Formats: sequence, C-alpha cells, structure tokens
Amino acid sequence: MTITIERKPLTITFDGQEMQVEELSIRLSFGRKPTDITEIAATGDYVVYVTETRVMDPEEFDGFAKNLYKSRDWLKGKGGYFMLGRLCVEVHAPGRPYLYVDPSGGDSGRYVARLG
Repeated sequence: MTITIERKPLTITFDGQEMQVEELSIRLSFGRKPTDITEIAATGDYVVYVTETRVMDPEEFDGFAKNLYKSRDWLKGKGGYFMLGRLCVEVHAPGRPYLYVDPSGGDSGRYVARLG
C-alpha cells in the first residue's frame, strides 16, 4: 500500500521575509534533539512546511541519520515554528525514510520527524 502525500505550494512571510514552501497534506510528530534516527521520540502534531529538499546517497544519509545533532553548514539558520507547524528541510535517499529537520535557526537537527 502506497500513501500519497499531497504538497501545496505556498508563499509565506517568516521573520519579515517572503519564502516559498510546500505544505504537506499530513501532520507529523517531531522528536526534540535526537542524537540519531533511533532516538526520534516524537510528540505533537505539526503541519510540515518544506522549505527545501536535500537528496543524499544512502551512505551519506546513513551518516547523517546516525549523528543528527552534529553541526551541519547546510542547516545553519534554517527552520522555525510557523503557525501550527514547522519549517523543515526534507532529507531523503533511495531506500531510506524521509526525515523532516527543523534546526530552529541552529545548524543541527533540533527537531526531527520521520516518515517511513
């Protein structure tokens, strides 16, 4: 059974800046400060706004998923809480789950949701 997740393109204003996002048709729970993918103890029910997508190869994804709280330049200054949701970088690789990462202005996976 395949689940289809709709994406609705939106223009929002966050911190005085207009930005393009895609709102997912499902809500997700986020774990706070997980060290790796096995520690995503998710809570809450948030709208997910994808600000960008980062596609990795499986090896790179596994390295990221094993150390979510490591500083990453490509996350720096991104994310945040918006309306009833989180601004997220979507991270995925072939054969791996999707991760939605909200660094909340930092440079690591401060809040992370897993799909799949």
